[in-house]
Amino acid sequence: MDKILEVKDFSKSYGSFQAVKDLSFEIEKGKIVGLLGPNGSGKTTLIKSIMGLMSDYEGSIAIAGNAPGVAANNHISYLPDVPHLPRWFKVSQAVDFFKDFYADFDATKARNMLTQMQIPMDKKIKALSKGMKEKVGLSLTMSRRAKLYILDEPLGHVDPASREFIIETILKNFNEEGAVLVSTHIIADIEPALDKALFLKQGQLILNEDVEKIREEKGCSLDQLFREVFKNVY
Repeated sequence: MDKILEVKDFSKSYGSFQAVKDLSFEIEKGKIVGLLGPNGSGKTTLIKSIMGLMSDYEGSIAIAGNAPGVAANNHISYLPDVPHLPRWFKVSQAVDFFKDFYADFDATKARNMLTQMQIPMDKKIKALSKGMKEKVGLSLTMSRRAKLYILDEPLGHVDPASREFIIETILKNFNEEGAVLVSTHIIADIEPALDKALFLKQGQLILNEDVEKIREEKGCSLDQLFREVFKNVY
């Protein structure tokens, strides 16, 4: 299988604090992978390093064969866990901005998704609810033909009734020649979409397994396993 993301012996320290240690895994094309763990487990450090926002680490990271940086970021569509669009933009302006900025952006797909999500194109970002802002960000992110989609807490501010639609949007719109890495605490809802799960605990990878195999061998859901493994952490 083609490797979209390859992490080898990745370690990162902040002074004397070891945030991540000896992390190695691969993500193949067509896969949706959950990056799961409590706060402080190293998820943000890993994502920032993949995005090229940190460079002083040990080991290596490759995105579609490219080290983190400008060339790699051309292949990444990233949804951060905090609002990232200018508050004064109208939704329509956000679509136009992405169209101008990203050569692989499909504006028609974005507008169709926003219409399905009942997001008014003439509303300013600052006038939207947290959930609506998240839907706008997801629509724009998933409308690129990227190799790697990184979604950081895509369900965090979305009401439970909308989560199924959001997950369906992810499944239907990611480039099947690419892969999705999704970091979330809302595991029960995202679980049906995941092919593989990565558990991070205190900066170390303690599980890297197919979700279906987990259910077969452990006799429980991914959500149940997560709660058991991290029950004394939260």
